[in-house]
Amino acid sequence: MADETSNYNAENIQVLEGMEAVRKRPAMYIGDTGERGYHHLVYEVVDNSIDEALAGYCSMIDVIINPDGSLTVKDNGRGIPVDMHPTQKRPALEVVLTILHAGGKFDGSNYKVSGGLHGVGVSCVNALSEWMKVDVKRGGKLHHVELARGHVTKPTEVVGDCGDETGTSVTFFPDHTVFTCRKFKASILAARLRELAFLNKGVTIHFRDDEGDENGNHFDETFHYEGGIDEFTAYLNTNKQTLSPIIHFEGEKECARLDGTYLIQAEVSMQYNDTYGTIEQTYCNNIHTIEGGTHLTGFRRALTATIKNYGERTKLIKEKELASLSGDDMREGLTVIVSVKVPQPQFEGQTKTKLGNGEVDGIVSGIVSEKLNTFFEENPSVAKTIIDKVLLANRAREAARAARESTRRKGVMDGLSLPGKLRDCSDRDPEKTELYLVEGDSAGGSACKGRNRATQAILPLRGKIINVEKARIDRMLANNEVRTMITAIGCGFGEEWDIAKARYHKIVIMTDADVDGAHIRTLLLTFFYRRMPELIEKGYVYIAQPPLYKVERKKKTEYVLTDGELTEKLLTLGLDDFEVKGKDGQFLEKDPARQLLILLAEIEQTAKMVAERGFNPAALVADEHATGSGASMLKKQFSSLSGYGYTAEDWFGTNQPTANGPLVKLLDDVRNHGKTGLSIMRFKGLGEMDADELYDTTMNPEKRHMLRVKLDDAVKADQMFTLLMGDEVEPRRKFIEDNALNVRNLDF
Repeated sequence: MADETSNYNAENIQVLEGMEAVRKRPAMYIGDTGERGYHHLVYEVVDNSIDEALAGYCSMIDVIINPDGSLTVKDNGRGIPVDMHPTQKRPALEVVLTILHAGGKFDGSNYKVSGGLHGVGVSCVNALSEWMKVDVKRGGKLHHVELARGHVTKPTEVVGDCGDETGTSVTFFPDHTVFTCRKFKASILAARLRELAFLNKGVTIHFRDDEGDENGNHFDETFHYEGGIDEFTAYLNTNKQTLSPIIHFEGEKECARLDGTYLIQAEVSMQYNDTYGTIEQTYCNNIHTIEGGTHLTGFRRALTATIKNYGERTKLIKEKELASLSGDDMREGLTVIVSVKVPQPQFEGQTKTKLGNGEVDGIVSGIVSEKLNTFFEENPSVAKTIIDKVLLANRAREAARAARESTRRKGVMDGLSLPGKLRDCSDRDPEKTELYLVEGDSAGGSACKGRNRATQAILPLRGKIINVEKARIDRMLANNEVRTMITAIGCGFGEEWDIAKARYHKIVIMTDADVDGAHIRTLLLTFFYRRMPELIEKGYVYIAQPPLYKVERKKKTEYVLTDGELTEKLLTLGLDDFEVKGKDGQFLEKDPARQLLILLAEIEQTAKMVAERGFNPAALVADEHATGSGASMLKKQFSSLSGYGYTAEDWFGTNQPTANGPLVKLLDDVRNHGKTGLSIMRFKGLGEMDADELYDTTMNPEKRHMLRVKLDDAVKADQMFTLLMGDEVEPRRKFIEDNALNVRNLDF
């Protein structure tokens, strides 16, 4: 037998130095190399500016997505030191940017508390950037250094004077050989920057997107909140009916450790509302600990004990009710922010998702118990309202137990019990299987006949499920369609929830492309977001994209997803036999001509919808003081049209408000020519497709289009579900009026 050790010796032992280690295993430092890690780079740089704010030296932070896709973070802090490092024999700025675990946050003298305590943040960003440029204002001079993939490419030099100004500006472009993501998303960054402004009252964060999204929209907003986390609580409860004022308390306590005595601070803001969900946002040194940790544990324990003790003492809670009250009952309808400042915090991993300091539990619990009890004693009417809410939640939860029993999947010994109308698949590997939630028996029948029986399961849903935004758990579980879904998915519910038991890793919502279908889709998304959010967090929830049109030409059939795609197709076909002149009389190339015609089609759509609402589109464009979504959209579109040398008169003509200008005729001529020889059928529902057609267009993994449901901004998502599905009518009416012109596919 050959010596199996002969091919494994010292030469096989690799030693990765510094930046090389980061580039070899980036996920160990930033979580992953997809969208999450791409944006985590920004957070690492911003956290340094926030740490300057925590230390009292920074009041203004600018974050800018540049037109070339790079990103700049600029602050007015003290500026990274630029003098020579005593042991490295080069500027401290270069040491910070190129050496892991190098920073000013270890000895506690400059930063009493800090999020980026490991000293790997900005150096990691450097290692994972194609290029980086850093400017430091310090000591009256402007210092500049350039780097790439972890190494200095242009050493630190003085490039100018800065007077009394101080601060640091970091611009970087992520290395696209490392990341699968290619673009910063303004919505993701805005959510984090908004959080930071709430958590650091008085700090101003200005965020601007100069690159813009795929639709040409540019984000520009300033976040500044003097009320701190109380404003955060109010923001989270937007459009909700509140049951209590915002309850705010804070405190601090010294904690002795082997290496010295530390001061730990805790701040809590909480408010009850009449919804049935719970929002718990926890932070340590401004880092969002999305998995909670000891500060959340301490708060929960204190909340439960304080409410029970006060209720028992005041006879608001009967003795027989005390035993059955749970923490879930205490937190129904609660929005709470828990923010702690901890010197030398212990997080689980560099991405900091869970706080592990054991001493924080007791400190937070003690502060909450004392302060909340005092609040209850001073505000007995508020305390009674909260306890009434808790008792009602408890009764609903007890009533739901029986309903929940029917959603449990029984073990093999008890006889496997799945919903009778579920057409399950034969494969049992959840990573390969898909569950289609289909609107109606007719579409369900087509889906069953056309599916891949090995991996695709079909669950037809009758009618509309209950709106869980307005229903307590007992009413929700009494709904047959909800119970059926819970049983089919297999994760259990509530206290028995276990994501590891999910029977499918793709749960696909497949509804008609009409108003009813959109409503059913929204009800299902509300259910998953409010009652099974982990399915969305894991990326298990999808929305099917059935085609809107069937187009036949010369015995060739194509399927088109949207009105916009159909318009583009017709214009492209029509341009085969047309040449388009610009305003200057010169013929346009095919692509600019096509883009011009697409813009004209968008103007046509907007003008039509404005007119249907009783407004004169030509007058809105002409009136420089006109406001509203219709006027804004038209003005933006005509501004784009001016880039081709055309004006509104070229569209509307002189006989306003009738749109009969030369551009209108051009659009009609090209589009009508594109229709020549075409047969166009618009699908009103899934049931209009036969089994093979439905599978081939919507379910076939090799051809289908599906949207994965993601959470870019959980706070905005919460507000949107409250707005659209909650009890408050006026905010919903205003939202519909403001966004009516954005609707493109609406059937009556």
